[in-house]
Amino acid sequence: MADEATIRRRFRLIATHLDERMRRLVAAAEATALGFGGVSVVARATGVSRRAIRIGTAELRQKASVSGPAGRIRRPGGGRKKTVHQDRTLRRDLEALIEPVTRGDPESPLRWTAKSVRRLAGELQRQGHRTSHRMVAEMLHELGYSLQANAKTIEGARHPDRNAQFEYLNEKVRKFLTQRDPVISVDTKKKELVGEFKNVGQELRPQGQPEKVRVHDFVIPELGRAIPYGVYDLGSNTGWVSVGMDHDTAEFAVETIRRWWRWMGQKQYPQAKRLLITADAGGSNGSRLRLWKTEIQTLADELKIPISICHFPPGTSKWNKIEHRLFSFISQNWRGKPLISHAVIVKLIAATRTKAGLKVRARLDTNSYREGIKVSRAELENVRLRPDSFHGDWNYTILPHPTTASKS
Repeated sequence: MADEATIRRRFRLIATHLDERMRRLVAAAEATALGFGGVSVVARATGVSRRAIRIGTAELRQKASVSGPAGRIRRPGGGRKKTVHQDRTLRRDLEALIEPVTRGDPESPLRWTAKSVRRLAGELQRQGHRTSHRMVAEMLHELGYSLQANAKTIEGARHPDRNAQFEYLNEKVRKFLTQRDPVISVDTKKKELVGEFKNVGQELRPQGQPEKVRVHDFVIPELGRAIPYGVYDLGSNTGWVSVGMDHDTAEFAVETIRRWWRWMGQKQYPQAKRLLITADAGGSNGSRLRLWKTEIQTLADELKIPISICHFPPGTSKWNKIEHRLFSFISQNWRGKPLISHAVIVKLIAATRTKAGLKVRARLDTNSYREGIKVSRAELENVRLRPDSFHGDWNYTILPHPTTASKS
């Protein structure tokens, strides 16, 4: 009689090439060849059950014509029925837990909890269903559910002139670029905690050696936060980012524009006769912010050129070019990297590049910027603000004072 270990080795060599039916037929052939006691020996050696071997033995004795369609493992309709087919209310009750407001009881016990597959399975079991977290995951897939984050698509009430402002802004940008005058998009990027904190995303590291970061995201007083304020030049596809350490104010915003001009703008546009800034309607560069206008007046006097500003309508900041042409690539570049110091943040921003040729420069701004500065009516009246004919609250030009203006 063949050795049990020999049968085991022989079966392992071919097992990966066998489907369920062929496994029992091969095992049955071995058992038949061994004769009396062969079923027990083969069952131990191969792991195929004694019942399956006996079924295989019966199939070996049948003629090919009655063995069923070629390639079938079971006869049509054979095998254990799925629980979901036996339990008619299982799918309905699962959907009621997922979407209690629209598909089930608004007082669902899981309405205010994170709906993991294990939690869903547990609640279904409490309702009397026989199920598991694996079965729940399979049903959710069949029902078309998947893990999804919130999508920012609701913008609130639309301003009636929203589309008209977009058209006006785009036309003004086109005219400036056609005449080789600079157009910049400005905004503040999300403030970042400085230190050994988790940063979303992944980066390549040796397997099993993730970079260790703090468990809790509490501000480290001596490091504080980083405030990146950016300037994106639409004409040259370049960016400038000042990384502030104090407060995000209009002074900080305009100082960043000043630094962009000093280090990049005036070299790129030596013959510039005017400057166009596109900005959000709120924040440190808000359309209603008095300090923003007085600081822009100071900058216009320094540069000796008119500075035009076009604000995006409220609730439409995602259309600002800087968001998806500069900030998005910065976030991609530093994903998975803890922002352990302001110097590291500056280096990561400055290293941002794209296939389209984006180049970025960054500097640390160590200045202090006081919050809550009040601008008097007299100071505001000193601003040479010329509103545009269309929505002068969103579109306006600040002219340099005559004493500082260039001679014609």
